[in-house]
Amino acid sequence: MQEGIRDPFDALTSDQREALAAYADLLRSFNQKINLISRENQSDIMARHIRHVLALAVRSFPAGSSVVDWGTGGGLPAIPLAICFPDVMFHAVDAVGKKIHAVQAMARRLGLTNLRAWHARAEQWNGYAHYSVSRATAPLSDLWGWHVRARESLGTEVDESFWKPGLLCLKGGDLTGEIAQLQEDFPNTRVESTELSTILGAGRFEEKLLVQVRD
Repeated sequence: MQEGIRDPFDALTSDQREALAAYADLLRSFNQKINLISRENQSDIMARHIRHVLALAVRSFPAGSSVVDWGTGGGLPAIPLAICFPDVMFHAVDAVGKKIHAVQAMARRLGLTNLRAWHARAEQWNGYAHYSVSRATAPLSDLWGWHVRARESLGTEVDESFWKPGLLCLKGGDLTGEIAQLQEDFPNTRVESTELSTILGAGRFEEKLLVQVRD
């Protein structure tokens, strides 16, 4: 994953950048009523939140595939990714009803027909997806277990010349324990990590990682 990496923001169209800016405004507005992101850094949503989750777009999702976002909160990363990949279906899952209502409202205002928001605990969601994404919402073993369950319900295959269906998530800190637990619970998994500074530029998101899990 190290070769040929570039900031996914550079590949966006002007319409996509405008949509992301509109989402930032909506997120800021909804955050005044509902705690979706930290209020301490809501003045810089584009840099701290949207640019952060766009690191996930370094791996292109093939048209016609489906992606589930475990613990979407205020729509991160589901909404930015849905803007970047209009031919991919995104499922935003969260256990907090008011957050899901906010995501649904923001998706409607942005005209995102390729996003569905679900009020459910991750372990109880009964949908399916080729890929899973997450922004530091749970340990790797839990995330992979949820992904395997969602993948088992698939009715269609995708073009694996893009990258083999799996889990892509944003993490920080020492992951030694998480990776050890993941590989104890799921011995056939493979884990690959990339420093976010490699994707988003030096000085940004130090000690933060993009982690890919597959079997």
